[in-house]
Amino acid sequence: MASAYLELIRMRFLMMLAYRVNYYSGIIIYAINIGAYYFMWQAIYGNAETLAGFTVSQMTTYVAVSWMARAFYFNNLDREISNEIRDGSVAVQMTRPYNYLMVKMMQGFGEGIFRLGLFMIPGMIIVSLLFPVTLPTEPVRWIVFFVMIWFSFLINSQINIMTGLFAFFVENNEGLMRMKRVMVDLLSGVVVPISFFPLWAKPLLEWLPFQAITYLPSSVFTGRLSGADVWQALLVQVVWFLVLIVPILAMWRAARKRLFVQGG
Repeated sequence: MASAYLELIRMRFLMMLAYRVNYYSGIIIYAINIGAYYFMWQAIYGNAETLAGFTVSQMTTYVAVSWMARAFYFNNLDREISNEIRDGSVAVQMTRPYNYLMVKMMQGFGEGIFRLGLFMIPGMIIVSLLFPVTLPTEPVRWIVFFVMIWFSFLINSQINIMTGLFAFFVENNEGLMRMKRVMVDLLSGVVVPISFFPLWAKPLLEWLPFQAITYLPSSVFTGRLSGADVWQALLVQVVWFLVLIVPILAMWRAARKRLFVQGG
């Protein structure tokens, strides 16, 4: 069974490779986004050395690594699952000798590997040449960062899977998927670091899984979190990964009992 899942990863990687030109152009688009945020934050800082605990150098690095990490963990599993529920193909996959949710996770991982090798790493190199990005010098920080963006992928994929599974219950979850995408980008810290949010919002965001997707890994990468805080941030990610398994399994169990295929 493990070999079957590995084959799914390979197949998704090869499928993404067939459309690699789209991702080369995506590097340019991400670089433009990063450039826009870089100049915006430069204007916001003005003559100030720090804002909300970020130095100018840390903010520049944070913006670059946040967008490039997004290139790795981003996927459309929610839309894939929703489409398969609507066209009825999910019913066929349920009869096959593998776990449907694991199949989706492995397909997402195959896409993530492609994005890491042909999007995130080359993009980070290009962005580092264009903007004053400060890269960590400690090997341990690099290792922890890559472990953390692996959990970013897992948590983001779990949220996508839950959003996609809602198609079993609401029949059309297009609006939910759009809202989810905006919430992930905004509340995870891609658009604005969480430390810039109002004081009343910060405790609320700490009880949501979104900070574990972008804000915590990027804070470790930029050096805003160090020592014991790094391991605490990693622990937060592990806890959210384990917690999110529960609603996914509950939704999947309920969905299998009331399979309804639109147009089927």
